[in-house]
Amino acid sequence: MEMTLTTPALLFPAISLLLLAYTNRFLAIAGLVRNLYDRYQANPEAKVQAQIDNLRYRLGLIRGMQLFGISSLFLCVLCMFVLFLGHMTIGEIIFAVSLFLMLVSLGLSIREIHVSNRALRFQLEDLEGKLK
Repeated sequence: MEMTLTTPALLFPAISLLLLAYTNRFLAIAGLVRNLYDRYQANPEAKVQAQIDNLRYRLGLIRGMQLFGISSLFLCVLCMFVLFLGHMTIGEIIFAVSLFLMLVSLGLSIREIHVSNRALRFQLEDLEGKLK
């Protein structure tokens, strides 16, 4: 496979949009944490601990998603620089590592979505129990 300078450049729009999506998820979780904090200060409940644990876990996943996504972007830029200098083999290795890091980031994203959906399902079940 012939790798040119444009090959890693093709990932830039995808990585940028992905990092924006990760940031939006982080901001949403931060808002939930602040609301939960205010609610707990007003009325301490035992159920809140499970929500705190869930949010802490999700924040860790999002931190990992962002870390691996940014590392992927960093290596993508480094790859372009190395290719610009004419070191094709090193550039290909760096690009492969960049792709792997993006896969890890996407895998963490899938896990975070799963955990998020499970938390919403528990809340809906709790609400349904109160409606009956």
